[in-house]
Amino acid sequence: MSSITVWTKQNENVAQELDETGRYVAKKEYIYRDLDEHAHLVLEAYDWLVKNSPRASQKPDDAEYPIWISFTREATMLPGSGTIIMELILDPSLITMVNIDKWGIILNYSYIPADVQDAEHHRQLLEQYGVSDTKAYMSQFYPQIKRKIIESWSRLFDDSIIPGSNKKYGNIWEVKKEWVTQIIR
Repeated sequence: MSSITVWTKQNENVAQELDETGRYVAKKEYIYRDLDEHAHLVLEAYDWLVKNSPRASQKPDDAEYPIWISFTREATMLPGSGTIIMELILDPSLITMVNIDKWGIILNYSYIPADVQDAEHHRQLLEQYGVSDTKAYMSQFYPQIKRKIIESWSRLFDDSIIPGSNKKYGNIWEVKKEWVTQIIR
């Protein structure tokens, strides 16, 4: 398959790392640096993503987390203070496709229903216990609901389940300097 053009928004230090080492991988320390005290809120979801990615076997040993990419320039957030947008050309086989809506559900520690009937059944379960997905997930008192929520996340990679739009981002495990065609500041 031929190469495609994608975009990724990164900290401006990534360009320096690419110049010095020829590649960039995402590390936990970078997430803590970017998200500060909020990092722990997303790391559980990211840890799940790393373990369950269909391309987990392609992960280099030194890569701790995936790097997000957009398939259109317009879908990439505008560069801000201390950030850059890199345009990359790479082989599509390196990309894990991630439905934006389903990833948002995971980041909210919520259940991804298989269909309308499953969504209704799950809603009734939550109503029966008087909790929300987030409360059940964060609490130690609802382990069976938390387990059910986490098990539903495998639907992230099932293209037949579309909870809203079918828009996608992608993940890659590394950025190599030779893939970069443009840096937008």
